[in-house]
Amino acid sequence: MPPASDEVDAATWQRLHEAACEAMEAAYAPYSHFRVGAAALVDDGRLVSGCNVENAGYGVTLCAECGLVSDLVRGGGGRIVAFACVDGDRKPCAPCGRCRQLLFEHSTPRTLLAMPSGIMTMDEVLPGGFGRGDLESVTGADPA
Repeated sequence: MPPASDEVDAATWQRLHEAACEAMEAAYAPYSHFRVGAAALVDDGRLVSGCNVENAGYGVTLCAECGLVSDLVRGGGGRIVAFACVDGDRKPCAPCGRCRQLLFEHSTPRTLLAMPSGIMTMDEVLPGGFGRGDLESVTGADPA
């Protein structure tokens, strides 16, 4: 059983950093040359990861977090407990706005993210996030 988000230890953060660095090495970034890798611990103990994949039509470039969430869903889903993202220099990298929303959908408010300024919760990274509950409150239906 993986640790709760408030119990993530230094060894787990190191594993996440290494997995994110490994993913970053596989990034496809021929246009920006800004390679990104991401890794997360899932509530069932799995590690998932992803890298950015650019496209000549810049707007359809896939961020590393997109690959990570695809890996999460493909592997059976679950909730992200802890998340790390690195740039080409192997330093922590902040998710863009779109990716914060994507991570929010697959996390909990207490999910921990390794940001350039230190460890933050999902609530701190995306305060007032828009999610399933917002859709259900308007439509009355479960969007799943």
